Amino acid sequence: MPDPILQTRGLDAHYGDFQALYGVDIEVGEGEVLAIIGANGAGKTTLMRSITGLLRNGPGQVAYHGQDISRLRADEVAARGLAMVPEGRQLFPSLSVRENLMIGAQVARSGPWDLAAVYKLFPILEERKDQASTSLSGGQQQMVAIGRALMANPDLILFDEISLGLAPIIIKDIYTALPGIIGEGMSAIIVEQDITKALSVSRRVYCLQEGRISLEGMSASVSREDISRAYFGIE
Repeated sequence: MPDPILQTRGLDAHYGDFQALYGVDIEVGEGEVLAIIGANGAGKTTLMRSITGLLRNGPGQVAYHGQDISRLRADEVAARGLAMVPEGRQLFPSLSVRENLMIGAQVARSGPWDLAAVYKLFPILEERKDQASTSLSGGQQQMVAIGRALMANPDLILFDEISLGLAPIIIKDIYTALPGIIGEGMSAIIVEQDITKALSVSRRVYCLQEGRISLEGMSASVSREDISRAYFGIE
């Protein structure tokens, strides 16, 4: 296991009186790609929101680069070098493609990702840079969301439901681009309902089931039977 860049310890999460996560422990190593799988409602997005400061955490529940970030605001977490590609993309409809990308650069972290690098990764975005972001296809909007996160030059990038609602050919294009995104030592967490895709690009995998970790293992060695049991809670 590489040295951890991110750790959660006994992470609980609530929406009012509803508890969504129960004592979740995960680790992500330096330069590691980690997959989080699980059915709808298992707690995957809640976990991402907790890590990125969008949900309030208890003290000592989230550590990043060995420092407690549990109580930091989302903008403070981003400034530490953690970025998320959110479920549903969540682009700014009044802004152009270029303007949406520049939002990510506001954290002002140095690194290899700038407009030129994003346009090289996704050439269609340069062609459409002056268009309203929400006038693009779903796949192109996902590229904008990924590019916006990369413009923050994070050490750890979180992809929440990266292929949700996209055509298979677009999903293939996105996954083909992933090695160029995380090939420079960046760590990544990929939340994905497509189990085959998730296992193919990750080193390790966790499965969430009703807010609890039901499986942890090496992506190359976990069996489909193990995943089915963990996914559906079958004894």
